[in-house]
Amino acid sequence: MNIKFRKILAALAVATSTSNALADASADDMNKSNNPLTPMVALNLHDYITSSIFGTDETSNSFNLRGALPHLLGGLPQIARMTIPYQTVPGPDGDQVSGLGDINLFDIFLVKGIESVEFGVGPYFVFPTASEDETGAGKWQVGASAMMMSPHPWGLIGGLLTYQHDVAGDEDRPTQNIATLQPFVIYNLPSAVYLRSTGIWFFNWETGDYYIPIGLGIGKVWKLETGTTMNLFAEPQWTVAHEGVGVPNYQTFVGLNFQFPITRH
Repeated sequence: MNIKFRKILAALAVATSTSNALADASADDMNKSNNPLTPMVALNLHDYITSSIFGTDETSNSFNLRGALPHLLGGLPQIARMTIPYQTVPGPDGDQVSGLGDINLFDIFLVKGIESVEFGVGPYFVFPTASEDETGAGKWQVGASAMMMSPHPWGLIGGLLTYQHDVAGDEDRPTQNIATLQPFVIYNLPSAVYLRSTGIWFFNWETGDYYIPIGLGIGKVWKLETGTTMNLFAEPQWTVAHEGVGVPNYQTFVGLNFQFPITRH
């Protein structure tokens, strides 16, 4: 999965560098393409390639198909985002196990911000859809998500906070009591190139395990003639603090994001 995905990204990079249908995006376009609170239809192809895991010589891979849809349910502006993971993880016998992971969904209510700060808050759900025990928790989970983003001409800064706890599911599986924090730091450069750091900090309050990755990557944004925005990036991430085994030591986050303009009739 990861090798194929990297080949696809490389091919897209070559194709977009020579296509007449693409143009470098503006600073505003760059910020919107990296801002999860942008009210546009989005499709993201994301891959976490974990080449070093604490406590084992094994590797893992998580490919995430993610879609976002702005809507006005109840007359309130919201953005629903669903993530469908396909994972390859170490198995119990030293082999690799691959399968569908647990699908997660949050619905962010857009809250009026102050000056250049945007806010969003809403419910968070995790569904036990994993095809293998090793690729999911086996639990129905609910929680909350909150987001803050502050766009500037130089880039974007903000964060996404989620919390989830199981409410039903396989009683023989471990209790889920998890929080994550994803800081966003985007620094815009000339020619629609940008630097990025978006590592997701993970905290398991049930076991005390945690890991804090710090990333430093680079991306490029293009604007198509149709109004669609493309965002291609790669971000190596190093874990600078952790507790427990089986958590990432070094991983590479690669992705291709599409944002589509909303057509109103």
